[in-house]
Amino acid sequence: AMRLAALLAVLRPALPLLLGLSLGCSLSLLRAAWGRVEGQGGCPGAGREGFPGGGARLAAEREAPGPEREEFRPRIVPYTRDPSKPHRKVLRTRYIQTELGFHERLFVAVLTSKATLNTLAVAVNKTVAHHFPRLLYFTGLRSVKVPHGMVLVAHGDERPIWLMYETMHYMHQHFGSDYDWFYIMQDDTYAQAEQVKALVTHLSINQDVYLGRAEEFIGGDEQARYCHGGFGYLLSRSLLLKLHQHLDSCRNEILSVRPDEWLGRCIIDFLGITCISQLQGQHYHTYELAPNAKLEKEDEEEFQAAVAVHPVSDVTLMYRLHKHFSRIQLDRAYQEIQELQMQIRNLTSLTPAGEAGLTWPVGINAPFLPKSRFEVIGWDYFTEQHLFSCPDGSSKCELSGVSKADVSDIIESALEQLNSRYQPLLRFSKRQLLNGYRRFDPTRGMEYTLDLLLEAATQKGHTHVLVKRVSLVRPLSKVEIIPMPYVTEATRVQLVLPLTVQDLDFVANFLDMFAMNALDTHDNALLTLLFIYHPYDAQRVSQVDVFAGVKTMVGELEKRYAEVKIPWISVKTEVPSQVKLMDIVSKKHPVDTLFFLASVWTEINMEFLNRCRMNTISNWQVFFPVHFQEFNPALVYRGEQAASSSTDFLRDGHFDRHSFAEACFYNSDYMTARTKLAADILDQDEVLESMEVFDVFLHYSGLHLFRAVEPGLVQKYALRSCNPRLSEELYHRCMLSNLEGLASRSHLAMALFEQEQANST
Repeated sequence: AMRLAALLAVLRPALPLLLGLSLGCSLSLLRAAWGRVEGQGGCPGAGREGFPGGGARLAAEREAPGPEREEFRPRIVPYTRDPSKPHRKVLRTRYIQTELGFHERLFVAVLTSKATLNTLAVAVNKTVAHHFPRLLYFTGLRSVKVPHGMVLVAHGDERPIWLMYETMHYMHQHFGSDYDWFYIMQDDTYAQAEQVKALVTHLSINQDVYLGRAEEFIGGDEQARYCHGGFGYLLSRSLLLKLHQHLDSCRNEILSVRPDEWLGRCIIDFLGITCISQLQGQHYHTYELAPNAKLEKEDEEEFQAAVAVHPVSDVTLMYRLHKHFSRIQLDRAYQEIQELQMQIRNLTSLTPAGEAGLTWPVGINAPFLPKSRFEVIGWDYFTEQHLFSCPDGSSKCELSGVSKADVSDIIESALEQLNSRYQPLLRFSKRQLLNGYRRFDPTRGMEYTLDLLLEAATQKGHTHVLVKRVSLVRPLSKVEIIPMPYVTEATRVQLVLPLTVQDLDFVANFLDMFAMNALDTHDNALLTLLFIYHPYDAQRVSQVDVFAGVKTMVGELEKRYAEVKIPWISVKTEVPSQVKLMDIVSKKHPVDTLFFLASVWTEINMEFLNRCRMNTISNWQVFFPVHFQEFNPALVYRGEQAASSSTDFLRDGHFDRHSFAEACFYNSDYMTARTKLAADILDQDEVLESMEVFDVFLHYSGLHLFRAVEPGLVQKYALRSCNPRLSEELYHRCMLSNLEGLASRSHLAMALFEQEQANST
């Protein structure tokens, strides 16, 4: 017994391992036995190799797509290179969706005429056109004046059949490979855009679809149907591709008065497809308006659910229909919001946080919670007349423009919400806004807190004045991507560097950085120097040239890089106005030149040059980067070694928002804005001396001004020389840049403390 106990004590640590091995071996043997039994049994339909081979073939047959589904299977296109031919760079498409073969969802064609182009067509454009991703108008007129904001295709023949033929041919030629669905409607049709878009999102694109209001042919086959053109109809891309090759035959062989009947007969005769009103559980509801119909009485379910309404006899009726259906969609949206909020309230009690985790408003993100005092979002105080946090930095300014409209709208919304909650017992009217606070929370939207002096009236006519505080949120709505023109990183950048006598100590570092980061890397960038001579130095240039050292350095660079030429332009002036200098440079370069206006403290690098190319768009946007200015090392480190960690390169400094010395813009955009400026001020020199290039684009161009911090532009500390001959605003801005660039508040406080300690001892 003692020996057995000792043996068990020795084997006890190994028992789990032994049991696991035994269980694993047993399961392996059982599985092998089952496999042999199944393999020997066979089954009906098995191949010669037995059940596994036959089953694999059957599975492959089930998974193999038919010819109609082959287009929608992803395919890997092998890349084969002919060794006998020289290698060429592969050109990529502009957009990834083009390379992957993605299609846009819906294209809309509106058929119009001479009589309705400036009436009903304009009404369609103002009501539903902006809800569709792409909408074009087609007419048979010639040399017609196109109304503003409309894209019109004129075929030059007003015959209805010819217009339909040319429209189908045009859609196939220009958009047949870009869109999945094509919706054709007349300008006397009101179509619910959201309903049409929802319809195509629920339909499969791998079928030939001819969907609309099915109508019988007069004296024709009882089974054949065409889609009534007045109520619009939907064609799939596959049907349009098949139909295109038969359009010429249809034009020559089919006679019809109505274009919708002609198209329906063409599709039926050559493709064997008839018009249908429902597909895959989706119904195409329509409603025919009676003459002199009153929308207030049209409360039928068929009218409320209609995708298209026809005929719309005049512009006023079109706008009334749009208002009516917009109200229906808005009520549905509010009803869905209330249902979702109720579901959120019911489910919140089941979460770990319980009802305490319920945010207000229900369904909106919770307010941002700062982790430190530096992340606290401040509130802006306002009244009905003034704003106490102004864009220009002043403490008080008049409330105007969109800010005034925003405040008025939020007060009206507050009163509306109060009255909807307390009516009919109480009715509130505003006497005065006592206090108003607002802030923008990036996680949820604009928040408001209002202290309102209200007058409450009861049902019996008694009134009482009271103060009530209300909180409101204007949540962030659907985020939309702003369409921007296409740009590339291959554009040549023309650097322009203005130099004065005070800048001579920093030119060598600028040229070294330009050579290392642009010339050595073969970046597509050129440099032009602008020597600004004082009149006194200009008179002595033949004896003593103050820029002789810079010219020598330029000559050495041109010798080192034989293919590089660095031109310079000499200017004589006492007041180096940025606009005047840019006028000189602009005239010496082509209109499509991309300028980068730099300063002598700028350290050129490829990262920023690429951002300059991407953020500057001709006839659309100019870019004014905010460089990072390092603090004075004597105040920051006070004799200690500066931190060399790569993670601290943006720590001991600040982004200098007072400097507008760096700018990226196209010469054509500058010339356009400069022409408007010249017409406004008649080239008054004192006005030009008070302006910078930023002011020219801000006040005299309709372009987007992109002003953003740029971590790729890091400048060493240097005390800038501020020219007192410039305007008071520019001089004051230069002084502020110098003062704020000394050090942070903590560094300045420490320097003062050490100075007081030294004085006290």
